[in-house]
Amino acid sequence: MRSRKGFRGPQGKLNPTNTRKSPGQLGRFLHPLGCNVDLVVGPTRVAQLGVRGARRSGAAIRPRILTAALVAGAVFLWTSAACAQVDASTPETARLAAEFNDPLTTLPQLFLQDAYTPSNYGTDAPLNRVIFRVIVPRVPRISLMPDQLIRPTFQLVTVPTGKGSDTRTEFGDMQLFDFGVIPWPGRETGLLMGVGPVFVFPTATHRLAGQRAWQVGPGFAIIYKKIPGLVLGGLIQNPISFAYTSDDSVPVSTFVFQPIVLAHVGQGFYVKSADASWTINWRRGSSTLIPLSFGIGHVTVREGLPPVNVFVTGEWMAYRQFAPVAPQTTVRFGLTMAFPQWRLWD
Repeated sequence: MRSRKGFRGPQGKLNPTNTRKSPGQLGRFLHPLGCNVDLVVGPTRVAQLGVRGARRSGAAIRPRILTAALVAGAVFLWTSAACAQVDASTPETARLAAEFNDPLTTLPQLFLQDAYTPSNYGTDAPLNRVIFRVIVPRVPRISLMPDQLIRPTFQLVTVPTGKGSDTRTEFGDMQLFDFGVIPWPGRETGLLMGVGPVFVFPTATHRLAGQRAWQVGPGFAIIYKKIPGLVLGGLIQNPISFAYTSDDSVPVSTFVFQPIVLAHVGQGFYVKSADASWTINWRRGSSTLIPLSFGIGHVTVREGLPPVNVFVTGEWMAYRQFAPVAPQTTVRFGLTMAFPQWRLWD
C-alpha cells in the first residue's frame, strides 16, 4: 500500500508520467460499489480514447441480443411463478418484495446477480459482472440502540482490454457498508433512514478490474414504505481514496445515488426501477453517468423453504459526460434468498 504524497498533477490536467504508464488501460472501469456496471474513466483515459468513442462492428446485432435476454428473463419469471406453489397471501409477498429491495432491510439475505452489457460506448467488447452479496443485519435487544446492517459485496468482472473485442475476467474490488438505522421517527411511520461508512478494498486481481485504491466515505439511505404495495427511497454513497496500490493510480471521489421505486402488482409480481446508479466523479474532467432502469420481479413463498426473489431488469444510459467508455444497454438477472429465522442479536 502506497500513499499518494508524490502525486503532483493539477486537477483537470494530464500527468505525462501516468499517461506513459497506462497505455491501453481502462482502469476505474467498473465502479466498486456493486450497484451498477459504471465505467468511471479518468482524464488520462479520456485523452487516450478521445470523446468520439469507437466504432462498434456488432452494433446492429447487440440490440437483438439484449431483447432476447429480456424476453428470456421474462419467460423465466413466468415459468417460475407457474411452477411454484406460491402462498396466496398478497400482503406477505408484497412485504417480502419490499424487503428484498430495501437497502435498510433487517431480513438476512444471500444475493446473486449477473449484469450483462452487450452494447457499450467506446469498445467492441461485451461486458459482464457477477455480483455476490451477503446482507447481515444485527438487531439489538435494547430498542434504543439502532439496528445495524452489514453488507459485503464481491465481484467477478469481465472487462475490455481496449477498443476491440478482447476481454479478460478477473475478481474486482470488494465493497462493504456498515449502516446503523436511525431510531427516529420509527418503523411504525413507514419512514426509515440509515447512515454509516462505506469501504472499498483494492482486491482486484488485475489493474483493469479495479481502481487500485483504498477508499472510505459516508453513506446514507432513506426508504418509505407506508403506502401499501409501494416502496420509495434511495441510497447515497461517496467513497474517497486515501491510499493506493500503484504509483500511477488516480485519486477517486465518486458520488453515487441509487434511486429506488417499487410497486407490487399482485400474485407475487412487482415492477421496479431500483438497480441503476447515478455516478458523479468530483475531479474536474471526470465522468458523469445517469442510467435509467426498469425491471420485473417475482417473490415465491413455499412452506418450509426460504422465500426466493427473482428479477430481470433492463438498463439504458440516458446521459453521459466525459465518459467515452460507458455501458449503453445492460440486462440484469438476479436471485435472492431470504433466511427470516437467522438473526444476529446483541
